[in-house]
Amino acid sequence: MTVAPLTRPARLRPGDRVAVVSPSGPVPEDRLLAGLAVLRGWGLDPLVMPHALDVHPELPYLAGTDEDRARDLTDAWCDPSVSAVMCARGGYGAQRMADLLDWPAMRAAGPKVFIGYSDVTALHDAFALRMGLATLHGPMAGAVTFLQEATTQESLRATLLAPETVRTLGLAGARPMVPGRARGVTLGGCLTLLAAGLATPHARTSLRGGLLLLEDVGEEPYRIDRVLTQLLRAGRFDGVTGVVLGSWEECGPYAEVRATLLDRLAPLGVPVVEQLGFGHSPVNVTVPLGVPAVLDADAGTLTLEVPALR
Repeated sequence: MTVAPLTRPARLRPGDRVAVVSPSGPVPEDRLLAGLAVLRGWGLDPLVMPHALDVHPELPYLAGTDEDRARDLTDAWCDPSVSAVMCARGGYGAQRMADLLDWPAMRAAGPKVFIGYSDVTALHDAFALRMGLATLHGPMAGAVTFLQEATTQESLRATLLAPETVRTLGLAGARPMVPGRARGVTLGGCLTLLAAGLATPHARTSLRGGLLLLEDVGEEPYRIDRVLTQLLRAGRFDGVTGVVLGSWEECGPYAEVRATLLDRLAPLGVPVVEQLGFGHSPVNVTVPLGVPAVLDADAGTLTLEVPALR
């Protein structure tokens, strides 16, 4: 089965309500408040869900209980006044609550914008499979990069409010790892989360026809090798048309990371671009998932064939 383009939700307009949820780890209140101020500055109306600032009483790496985190996301999605749902931060925990979401009710509520990255990769895949919905791999409301970095903010703002102006993605430092040009549907996210999703109810069984986005943080080269090898042995990358690499912050010297990526990915025989500028990096460009695009590795660009949002 070939990956097909997914349903794109509608763009946001000034005054639209954006619900903020914490499906994974806890977020410091001061950072969340700063993120809300950014959204308000764009003319949007942020709504903090009841458990967004929770901390699990026994497992402090979780933003409250699985049930409460799932309830917040379900309630936000099913609220007819909400046009978008933005995650507060990543960390860990999205997989734990994915099966607790009320998917039938959320499908009935219709398409909305969903934004996040890192651990939220588990939910991007779930939204694609359970709802057929294109989502945004982009910064989160309480992330330091979103609060402090102008290019990161502008990339998301333009994608949300004027998506037709954001068609060619890539930073000046993007360059070919394996030259060439390819077309496909964007998918992927955090490397370790893609591996953790293997054989789970919300994981794709085929990436054929996909342009695969990969990035990660805090993984040494041998661990990157191990995860890539697991995915390759599982046939997870069979049929991908190209690979788009983001950031590898805190993964060791980039020369070693690059050698590992080249060793594992070049044998796929498809174009690979590196350092496009998304993920856990000083600049986190918003990239839609589920949208047809053209990768030009030689030019260091990813060009959307349609705007991220309708």
